[in-house]
Amino acid sequence: MKTKFKNALVSVSDKTGLVDFLKPLQQAGLRIVSTGGTAKTLRDAGLKVLDVSEQTGFPECMDGRVKTLHPRIHMALLSREGNHEDELLLKQEGLEPFDLVIVNLYPFEAALRNKGSQADLIENIDIGGPSLLRGSAKNFERMTVVVDPSDYKALLEEDVTIETRQRLAAKAFVHVSSYDAMISQALAPDELFPQFSLGGTVVQELRYGENPHQKARWYRRRGANTGWFDAKILQGKELSYNNLLDLESALGLLREFDGPSAVAVKHNNPCGAASATTLEIAVNRCLMSDPVSVFGGIVAVNHEVSAAAAEALGKIFLECIVAPKYSPEALEIFSKKKNLRLLAWPELGLRDDFWKIQTIQGGFLLQQPEKIHRWDPEWKILGEQPTPDIRADLSFAWAVSAHLKSNAIAIAGSKQTFGLGMGQVNRVDAVELAIQRMRKFHPQATAPVLASDAFFPFKDSVEVLHEAGIRWVIQPGGSMRDEEVFTRAKELGVNMVLTGQRHFRH
Repeated sequence: MKTKFKNALVSVSDKTGLVDFLKPLQQAGLRIVSTGGTAKTLRDAGLKVLDVSEQTGFPECMDGRVKTLHPRIHMALLSREGNHEDELLLKQEGLEPFDLVIVNLYPFEAALRNKGSQADLIENIDIGGPSLLRGSAKNFERMTVVVDPSDYKALLEEDVTIETRQRLAAKAFVHVSSYDAMISQALAPDELFPQFSLGGTVVQELRYGENPHQKARWYRRRGANTGWFDAKILQGKELSYNNLLDLESALGLLREFDGPSAVAVKHNNPCGAASATTLEIAVNRCLMSDPVSVFGGIVAVNHEVSAAAAEALGKIFLECIVAPKYSPEALEIFSKKKNLRLLAWPELGLRDDFWKIQTIQGGFLLQQPEKIHRWDPEWKILGEQPTPDIRADLSFAWAVSAHLKSNAIAIAGSKQTFGLGMGQVNRVDAVELAIQRMRKFHPQATAPVLASDAFFPFKDSVEVLHEAGIRWVIQPGGSMRDEEVFTRAKELGVNMVLTGQRHFRH
């Protein structure tokens, strides 16, 4: 091959494919300057390498903290082609300009995921590497900078144009900025500074977004301690954009429950949920919460799926199921449904309480993740004191309502949803929709309770729910007409629990 590059600076933590990339280039005349472990790897593979200290005339020091931060490195990086003064200075110093820089940064993310000590994390904060990348990327008009081993093949096979170098320079700046964002968030995870950065690494290209004409990619946030990327797909097609949104919605609600539980989601809204003494019972009751809407949905469970649970789940068409694990008998049952996406995630209970992000025109919004309180003795009770069973159902319904799109109403009993009304533009419509579903699928329901994600602005909702036989309501309160609503509830014998905290979900 013809000589593409004459002088390379190489310092990487990810050594994937490096030797195979550099061997033909050195055979064509490439000079290589390298550091520490990278230099050893290249020498062990038979490549001729100059240590950075030979370039700088100064030894690596402070346990490797200082090695490339030297004028004799950065002059060779930043010199401008055709600039007389730059070229004269290099000649006086006996330096050749670098035209290839291969750098990726210390594995801070690996140390973070492995829960390294504070000292480990600090030592994995790269200083020289970002300086090398920024300098070489700035000088892309004459220099090629590489941070990603997946780019090696094209650089060997294709002409290196100015457009190629500019694209690789942009990629280098992304590499540095995402690395810095990860470190800043690890050091101060609860801080919102005047400037905010977010870094991610692609997990996979998705077939499309919400609709077939929309492009989409799935990224893993750099520094995330857990996520859907940890789930193993046991069978079925690859996950879609909508699958991931629905899975996230299901997981959010599932984590509100302690015992064996199941949650069904359709179009990013829960359509059924149940907790019980066994997962088999919870699954059956979840599916029966709304047997029409669950068709084509996804189901998340928090215990091992047994053969009995698999039989119940296999009776209807589902897009996806996620569980910590599956019994061999369950896997055998599911194997007959080839298109069913089956995910195993042993640690699905782990939380990643990162800021919630929503893009808007020209920017984005950040907020803390939602936190739902279990039964709180500070909540105000208007009417009778609830029995332990009623209290458990009110807490269950309250959690469900917080995970429905507003306006949201959840009717439940015996830790099972009976009727859900969500996404309505007024609250009484949400109440009527939830009651309609309860009457359709659970006409024999006894002692149902109702949860509202926000206050009742008028007494009409109380009158409607009373007519449906509901005598217990949990809601935040806070309406200008609270007294009117409370008075009407008392007249009708409807007991209310006031939480003082709403749970809008837009």
